[in-house]
Amino acid sequence: MIGYITIGTNDLERGAAFWEALITEIGGKRMMESERFIAWMGPNGSTGMGLNKPFDGNAATVGNGVMVAFQLDSPDKVDKMYARAIELGATCEGPSGERSDNFYAGYFRDLDGNKCNFFYMDMG
Repeated sequence: MIGYITIGTNDLERGAAFWEALITEIGGKRMMESERFIAWMGPNGSTGMGLNKPFDGNAATVGNGVMVAFQLDSPDKVDKMYARAIELGATCEGPSGERSDNFYAGYFRDLDGNKCNFFYMDMG
């Protein structure tokens, strides 16, 4: 499946502080970095995420229709992490809540405008 994803930033230091606060809170950890990117590994070695200045030297832009979704193990954790993202400066794209019988999510845009969410899906 997917090993890692990357999203762009125009301010690596600012973006890294935002994502470091969120990713470490859900059990991820920084695994690699350079002057152009930082990468985190998900909990228990799961899918990783990288934040990078675009390698072509152009400004980072938001992909229309692109979204990064972070799976959590309860609706309460979705509420907590969604609120934390907003507290850290993210903008709301749909507050956390029930989306269907077995899908609960909170949508936000990070400091660079990348669309993301925290979600819980009851597979039972």
